[in-house]
Parts: sequence; C-alpha cells; structure tokens
Amino acid sequence: MKLWSDSFNDGGIIPPDCAFAVIDPVTHVRFAPNRNPHLAWDDVPAGTESLVLLCRDIDAPTIGTDVNKEGHVVALELPRADFYHWTLVDIPVALRSLGQGLLSELVTPHGKPGPLVPFTIKNGTEHQLRQGVNDYTSWFASDPDMAGEYYGYDGPCPPWNDQRAHAYIFTLYALDIPRLPLEGRFTGPEARLAIRGHILDEAQIFGVYSLNPDVVTTLT
Repeated sequence: MKLWSDSFNDGGIIPPDCAFAVIDPVTHVRFAPNRNPHLAWDDVPAGTESLVLLCRDIDAPTIGTDVNKEGHVVALELPRADFYHWTLVDIPVALRSLGQGLLSELVTPHGKPGPLVPFTIKNGTEHQLRQGVNDYTSWFASDPDMAGEYYGYDGPCPPWNDQRAHAYIFTLYALDIPRLPLEGRFTGPEARLAIRGHILDEAQIFGVYSLNPDVVTTLT
C-alpha cells in the first residue's frame, strides 16, 4: 500500500497552512490556518473492508516543566511520547484521497464536533466517517478559553522553546472489518488498540515541524 501527500514531501516540513500555530515575532506563536493536509493512497489490498488514518507527534515532551516558558528550553534529551493529532476511522475503500482543508479549516476554540462526519464520495455515495478526539482535548483541559472536546484534525503546535524538531507520522491501515468496533467518544490510542488483529496492510509518511526559530533555520 502507498500513501503520499501533495501538501508536503515525505520527511519534509509540514506547511504552516496545515499547522495549529505559526511563529509570531512578538508573542512567539499565533493561530495558523489549521487545514488537514492532502493525503492520497493506492494499492489497497484485496479483502479490505475499511481504512483507518492516524496522525501522531512522536516527540511530545513527557515533562511540561519548561514548556513554553521564557528563559527556559525543552531539552533535546528530554523523554518523549506520542501526542495524537488525528484519528479518522470507517474510511470506505472507494475513497482514495482527502483534499487539503477538507475536514479541518482554522482553529476552533473548544474543539470541532464529532465523532460523526457526513461525507459524500465522488460517485455520490453518502458515507459516515468517524473521528476520535485528539490530544488537544487533554492539553487544553485547564484553559477556560480553549477547553473542550477536540474531534478530528488539529495540526502541529510544538513548544516554541523546544530544541527538537517534532516528527508527525501519518499512518493508513487497511482493515478486514467495515466498521471499527468502538462506540461514542474514542481516542487515538483506543483506535490503535481496536485495529489489532484486523490489519491487512499499512503505509506511512511523516513530516517535521517546529515553532523554535533557531530550529527552523536548521530545517530550511
């Protein structure tokens, strides 16, 4: 199975249009267009009943003591963990691409609704995709201006003082079941657990992103 994007090259920089935040010279960061990237796939194996798409940042700091604090840095050697940015399930086999901005446009304080996403394929067939809550749900839990259930895609917003460029992995799974066996609200890790034993094939690409001007200069 193959997966690619017209929004960024595999291993390249994720464009600001697909990020949650961009660099601001005065305030460090500001909201970005937050569009989901274009993704397309091919060579889906025979017997596939549905697809699942996950996007996770594998470089999220496990300790937040120094995150986004003046005079501090998030050190390279700090232990890291996954931060889920997108969980899209029940993707029909007939669908072979998602356009940039199709399922996410701009930052939505308190989060976009979900999990159901009414969707019409080019042949006119209506289908209901489902999206899980991403990890901004827990990140903003104590912020009254932003707290809420963040369904669907919300793009990169790594700490602006992080010395490490973050890697964002997009993985597409071909499953032997037509519907993921999860009901109601679900998370990326829950979806990842639910697909075990049902994966026929998978493909992935990754992009990198930073809000630290010193790190950005090393990427370009």
